[in-house]
Amino acid sequence: MNKAELVAKISEKVGISKKQAEETVEYFEDVVTETLKAGGEVVLAGFGAFSAKQRAGRTGVNPQNPSEKIQIPPVIVPKFKAGKALKDALKGRK
Repeated sequence: MNKAELVAKISEKVGISKKQAEETVEYFEDVVTETLKAGGEVVLAGFGAFSAKQRAGRTGVNPQNPSEKIQIPPVIVPKFKAGKALKDALKGRK
């Protein structure tokens, strides 16, 4: 499911216009992004938690010249941990 399909589904389920549903999805994205950038965490009970994690720097291999080593800097990456209700809902899926 892509963003347009998600917007259409939310619009249909909630009974709002597609424009309102699209704005809601965009606001959600903005709030999550800003919270993670500020070092916070967004927890939706039962669904899951969005957080940011720092991945340590490391030495890697240059793909264009495998004999050359390169230093990969530390980077902050997004992380999602599924909640119990979501996990349980997927267990029953076949």
